Amino acid sequence: MQSSSSSSPLNLMTSILRSNMNKLNSSTADPSIMEKRETVMVLTTSIALLIGCVILLLWRRTSGGEKKVGEGMMKKQELVVRVEKEVEEIDDGRKKVTVFFGTQTGTAEGFAKALAEEAKARYDKASFRVVDLDDYAAEDDEYESKLKKENFALFFLATYGDGEPTDNAARFYKWFTEETERGEWLQKLQYGVFGLGNRQYEHFNKVAKVVDEILAAQGAKRIVPVGMGDDDKCIEDDFTSWRELLWPELDRLLHDDDNATATTPYTATILEYRVVFHNPTDASLENKSWANANGHAVHDAQHPCRVNVAVRRELHTPASDRSCIHLEFDISGTGLEYETGDHVGVYCENLKETVEEAERLLGLSPETYFSIHTDTEEGLPISGGSLAPPFPPCTLRTALTRYADLLNFPKKSALLALAAHASEPSEAERLRYLASPAGKDEYSQWVVASQRSLLEVMAEFPSAKPLLGVFFASIAPRLQPRYYSISSSPRVAPARIHVTCALVYETTPIGRIHKGVCSTWMKNAVPLEESPDCCWAPIFVRQSNFKLPAETSVPIIMIGPGTGLAPFRGFLQERLGLKDDGAELGQSIFFFGCRNRKMDFIYEDELRNFVESGALSELVVAFSREGPTKEYVQHKMMERASDVWNMLSEGGYIYVCGDAKGMARDVHRAIHTIAQEQGSLSSSQAESMVKNLQMSGRYLRDVW
Repeated sequence: MQSSSSSSPLNLMTSILRSNMNKLNSSTADPSIMEKRETVMVLTTSIALLIGCVILLLWRRTSGGEKKVGEGMMKKQELVVRVEKEVEEIDDGRKKVTVFFGTQTGTAEGFAKALAEEAKARYDKASFRVVDLDDYAAEDDEYESKLKKENFALFFLATYGDGEPTDNAARFYKWFTEETERGEWLQKLQYGVFGLGNRQYEHFNKVAKVVDEILAAQGAKRIVPVGMGDDDKCIEDDFTSWRELLWPELDRLLHDDDNATATTPYTATILEYRVVFHNPTDASLENKSWANANGHAVHDAQHPCRVNVAVRRELHTPASDRSCIHLEFDISGTGLEYETGDHVGVYCENLKETVEEAERLLGLSPETYFSIHTDTEEGLPISGGSLAPPFPPCTLRTALTRYADLLNFPKKSALLALAAHASEPSEAERLRYLASPAGKDEYSQWVVASQRSLLEVMAEFPSAKPLLGVFFASIAPRLQPRYYSISSSPRVAPARIHVTCALVYETTPIGRIHKGVCSTWMKNAVPLEESPDCCWAPIFVRQSNFKLPAETSVPIIMIGPGTGLAPFRGFLQERLGLKDDGAELGQSIFFFGCRNRKMDFIYEDELRNFVESGALSELVVAFSREGPTKEYVQHKMMERASDVWNMLSEGGYIYVCGDAKGMARDVHRAIHTIAQEQGSLSSSQAESMVKNLQMSGRYLRDVW
């Protein structure tokens, strides 16, 4: 129901006409007016229509007319883009710096926003804009025209997996690296690159290195050496060191001559959401957002799809002291689709025991019902837009269960936030010391090397009781999705996504039993086949380039010990379907590895059936704990070196899936050795050949 204040122009016009008519009908006292009634009616009606048109025009301009809610939501993003474009075109005389980020877990984005916030305080005559690389250009051909206009740019680029760009940087990276014959078209651009990676992986910070090299080759001027953030140690320290190299260069570029040495003292702001507490009786509505989650046309990390767990079963035998779970998500009727070799992202939940410990440390009731906001009550953005998007209103228990990463070690910025809310001075001082440059070594040992979780650190400083807005903004990072190689093919299971997951259960250096968040959730999940009140999870599909050759007759070599088998189970299901459809299959060999055939030979019956049906030519298994010496997949490859070489010589593809730090490196060395020995090549020739296999897409790796 609408109030009178929101009357439509039609209602206003009707009222005017009725008023005129009433006045005329009541004017019986004056015969001269009655004689001219017809003329007066025409005149007043014309005036009323004119007034009505003016009101209608003003009403349309101010309110835009009545809209359906869905239409308004669809237009919102388009409107923001137009406004931003207009703002970009305004030349206010300030030097403009664009800070790009490519992030998978939010760390690169956090660094980009933190640097921009400090830079705004240091350089009041320059403007800084933080941009998601995927949002920078709607179409690929816009990248070039937009980059040509940039004078100063900073790039924060994470590398994950086998030297791959993050999802939000993948489109830019593909465009930027595929066309290198543009000449020196970026001569007006001055730039810096900070990479985020892990030195334990073979392609450490590959994306940052490649982008840095191409920028320089195409005319841009590097103002600071590429930063090498190493997540295997303390990436925050790497960022701090790179940032200190950057400031003198930005001082030179952004300060006016009259204040070239002036700097504004800066203290990093502790981010905090605005929190609104609600009536606990509203908590029954908190799942509504998940119930409506499947209304999106496209499902991604920001818009996952709620699906039920249909099947769960243990793959190890009772004789094993470890666990590996086969899980099936039911995607029927959701619109979710996948291809063989793709990945699935799964948002899981923290264990109840973990959540209860967090509630105890915060000193708040689990039934506290609240919402978080990134703007003030007046609608102004908080902290310059540095806050992550808020999660839906919910109880504290739900927020800690679904949205808070409680088991990773805390970053130094989190320690500073805890220090600011510690009532015991000695605890506050200790926290600040651990976060300071002077406490770098102690932080590295006491927090990182000891694998102390956020909750363990909070337990050591019991007087630190952060506000909810601070806890979720500055202390507990957002719980990230876990990615798994899909272990099925849509040719066989179009309505199911299969996952093969090893349980993470290990003892940390200080004696805590660490239970993997997602793997433990999967092990405990109640499937639909056991109960209608089954477990569910928000999931989405991430495309992969880990695909079978387009030509089915091409030979393939697959190497995947343990859960590295997952994508190859999908491959073999796909090949079996192709064979049933009459396709000619090329030779295939699968090198699988496990400890003991009586404990962890997962999917054994299926693998043997693939061989019998012709989907797989040969299965070679390395059992690492059955003989007097440990035997792994790379050893089996060397035993079959001539077969591997012949298949590669015939144009075959080679696929590797599994542990990047150990197995994948050993397999890579085995391929190099086979090429050198079987092909009578020098070491450099063998290296060149293996590199060509990678560049041509015939040597593919799905590693973690």
